[in-house]
Parts: sequence; structure tokens; C-alpha cells
Amino acid sequence: MTHLTSREPGKRERLIAAAATVLHEQGVEKTTLADIARAADVPIGNVYYYFKTKDELVSAAIGAHGAALCVLLTSLDALATPRQRLDALIGGWVDQRELAARYGCPTGTLASELDKRADGLDRKLAEHMLGLVAWVERQFREMGHRHDARELAVALVAAYQGISVLTNTLREPELMVAEGLRLQRWIDSL
Repeated sequence: MTHLTSREPGKRERLIAAAATVLHEQGVEKTTLADIARAADVPIGNVYYYFKTKDELVSAAIGAHGAALCVLLTSLDALATPRQRLDALIGGWVDQRELAARYGCPTGTLASELDKRADGLDRKLAEHMLGLVAWVERQFREMGHRHDARELAVALVAAYQGISVLTNTLREPELMVAEGLRLQRWIDSL
């Protein structure tokens, strides 16, 4: 009995991780449960044991995006200064430039696609995006920007989302590098 308990969460976690990847690469509408099952190396019949619908699996993938963001932000919080934290955040975005060039930002592309639906999943994803904005806002506040921290945070996240779209559209990863350097200079000038 213990053996089954330890195996079943493994399949569920593999399905969620595969969903996050396949949804990013193919989009929600093109992705089937069979695609996700194949990527997770789980028989298609087992998918229904964990997720009754594709939307439940999309929701779980959104949760995985949120969990990954929390892990990232927690690791960045270990850095000594807010400027170092923001530089590391930008550096992480730049490090993902090849992925962005091929598929766009995982959260941003999913947000754009879910916005066209009326099932509320877009709002669940928006909570994670708001969490990122709030974290960036906190960094700017700690840097002494008490009155405009929110505006600066929105500008930084919007710049990243914009360069992700442009990098993806033009398939030019070096655009992300140039924008990362510009954003770091901008932060240094504040």
C-alpha cells in the first residue's frame, strides 16, 4: 500500500510538469490530454484518475507556474540588496532568451491565450503575475522609491513581457540580452 501511495503522486507531478511545458510550447487550444500524457510518460487512461478535464490540468499547470515563481522569488530574497535581487531577476529572464525566442514567456503567452476564454483561469494566472509585480514593487520600495514603487514595478514587468513578445515574434534572442542590459542601466540610474 505504501508503495502505491509513493508512485501515484509521481505520476500526478509528472502530468503537471508536462502540462506546463506542453501548454507553453503548443498553447492551450492545440494541446490534448494525450499530448500531455505522452510527454509525462503516463498512460492516457491514468490522466483521468488525476484530472477529470483538460481545464483541471491547465489549472494545475498554472499552480505549477505559481509555485516556480515562489521558489524563484524566495531564492532572490536571499541576495543582500534589492538592486542585486532585481539584477538577478533580469539576469534570469535573459538566461531564458532561447526559450522566449522559441515560445515566448511561459506565463505571458498562457495569460494571452486564457484571456480569450470565459472560464476564470485567466484570473488564477493573473494572481501570479500580481505576485511578481508586488515583489518587484517591494524591491523598489526598499531602494527608497516610496511614492512610485508600483509604477516602477509595472514598468519593469511590462518591459520584460514586451521584450518577450518581440523576441518571440522576431526569433531574436539577442533582443532579450540588449533589453536586459538596458533595464539594469535604468535601475542603476534610479
